[in-house]
Amino acid sequence: MHYHKNIVLIGMPGAGKSTVGVILAKSLGIQFIDTDILIQERTGRMLQEILDEDGPDAFGRIEEETILSLHPGHAVIATGGSVVCSEDAMAHLKAGGVVVYLEISYDEMAKRLKNITTRGLLLLPGQSLREMYDWRVPLYERYADLTVASSGEDLESVVGKVLEVV
Repeated sequence: MHYHKNIVLIGMPGAGKSTVGVILAKSLGIQFIDTDILIQERTGRMLQEILDEDGPDAFGRIEEETILSLHPGHAVIATGGSVVCSEDAMAHLKAGGVVVYLEISYDEMAKRLKNITTRGLLLLPGQSLREMYDWRVPLYERYADLTVASSGEDLESVVGKVLEVV
């Protein structure tokens, strides 16, 4: 375990980053940071509101600024699924920690994202869920230091796998 580093969780919407992150932080006795919650605290708005009112570009800028303002020394950080769209944000996160990609299949993601309209999901105009998935997978793979297969796994076993690899 890299005790001086953060553990940064990346992955598709619905991959379990927030839930796994909380359990992971508890089991390691370190701080947990959810960047989606930080964005909501900073803006005073829900993610979906920002997307609906300001659009995906503005959301991306807010997400990037929020992440660049983070300087934790030892925490589990759950990121929003779209964080990999920002090279600067990812460089910042990688510099301070080990990036773990919670990998799920398209079918698993679609199943977990039953209520897509209120979730704060960054889809580009006209982009389908499948297109978003196919476009992001190579980005997650590029930035990941470690990958944990999470499809069809219960949370405890995903947490166990993350603890093994870090």
